[in-house]
Amino acid sequence: MEPWRNVPGGVIDAHHHLWDRGRHPQPWIDPVRMAAIDADFGPGDLAAQAGPSGVRGTVAVQTIHSEAETVDLLSTAARSDLIKGVVGWVDLTAPDVADRIGRLRTGPGGDRLVGVRHLVQSEPDPAFLERADIRRGIAAVADAGLAFDLVIRHHQLPAATDLAAGLPQARFVLDHLGKPPLAGQDLRGWAGHLRALAALPNVSAKVSGLVTEANWSSWQPADLAVAVSHALETFGPDRLMFGSDWPVCLLAAGYHDWVRTLHELLTGCHQEQQDLIWGQTALRVYRLIL
Repeated sequence: MEPWRNVPGGVIDAHHHLWDRGRHPQPWIDPVRMAAIDADFGPGDLAAQAGPSGVRGTVAVQTIHSEAETVDLLSTAARSDLIKGVVGWVDLTAPDVADRIGRLRTGPGGDRLVGVRHLVQSEPDPAFLERADIRRGIAAVADAGLAFDLVIRHHQLPAATDLAAGLPQARFVLDHLGKPPLAGQDLRGWAGHLRALAALPNVSAKVSGLVTEANWSSWQPADLAVAVSHALETFGPDRLMFGSDWPVCLLAAGYHDWVRTLHELLTGCHQEQQDLIWGQTALRVYRLIL
């Protein structure tokens, strides 16, 4: 049975992107290797994919370090019946992080700012999350009542665990399960580090972005099963949420393909547990209003 036929109120997609490269260039997109997403993706494109998959609400997530992009995402959300939340970007090192968040909230769609994210995965400094200025910035995000999304690679999980333990007042959301190396690499290190992070009660995680961590052209649902199973064991369904990672997922799978795959991987869960992952956890963690 399709997931949206069971989830009360419909599915919440807790992680997707939108971009207009004319306004906000996306230099991380390799036009050869990533030709499938070397295009602009707007709210109409999102609705065409999400609607048939039973999605009632979504969370748009930043892609570049730009407050201007966040302003545009919030403005787009203000005009959308589908986008219920935005995870934006602010300069965590700025002395006025709280004021910057306040200004974002006063603009169009400012009430839909639900979190902040920084592309930690791209930071060359292995001690980035240990920096005092970064931690002060994340503390300001928490004080503003917002979640902080952790977009990291699996080797950065220990640093994220130390961060979350040091800021117990903050709500952290781990994107893409910490990017497990699903393309035939050893998962034991990732699994142990994820267990340590999941032991902290102030951390939730998104079951998202897994198809692009596997082999893009030949992955099978079974290739992702160990990651989903370990996330269920360590976080539990009450701290897991579905995310499409659209349009990035198009590198390896269509929107609906990923929805069907996750539904298949969750068949061992009770309906109440599936409801948490498909929507209720996102509503609670991001404090979304439908």
